[in-house]
Amino acid sequence: MPKRGYHHGNLRQALVDAALVLIEEKGPTGFTLSEAAKSAGVTPAAVYRHFSGREELIAECALQGHAIFADLMEYAFNDGAPSALAAFEATGRAYLAFARKHPGHYMAMFESGISNNLTPELAAASARSRGVLERAAVELSKHIPDEKRPPAAMFSAHIWAMSHGVVELFARGAPGAKAPFPPEDLLETGIGIYLRGLGLIPPDR
Repeated sequence: MPKRGYHHGNLRQALVDAALVLIEEKGPTGFTLSEAAKSAGVTPAAVYRHFSGREELIAECALQGHAIFADLMEYAFNDGAPSALAAFEATGRAYLAFARKHPGHYMAMFESGISNNLTPELAAASARSRGVLERAAVELSKHIPDEKRPPAAMFSAHIWAMSHGVVELFARGAPGAKAPFPPEDLLETGIGIYLRGLGLIPPDR
């Protein structure tokens, strides 16, 4: 790719886009700033006008990912209304859809080791996306007696961990290639077992 110079287009976003491709291909720690600069068609020195280092570049990828992720989760939650159960299950499917469609963002968000507290903006974006699942958990579990109701943050963390596990084990590359069942089915049945254990859905569902 020919060098286009520092003033071409939106360099900051071009670097983010280049990093997302590299993250998908090589992992969050498998590329250098020089490689990102080369992919964006600029000199390595130009990168430092926008990012202090690779960590800050990955953090920007994560920040943009959380914004996309939260929008998708909110849409899934609202689209599942008026049933709290349908809304909750929709957020699980949205999680898998996001990981499949935006693997670079997903890895920057959850597999890079970048702290969500690195910047206030990243912390806020992460809290927003996490809050959708917590809100779904609150709506679904509000009929459980107080003494038996798990905290919404714990409830949603269980589902988040299950979703992440399905992504890591079975939704990379060709979906379901390493599993006897599609990732969506694995997650839906896993959530079903969890919800039956809480008494939120009947045993025969």
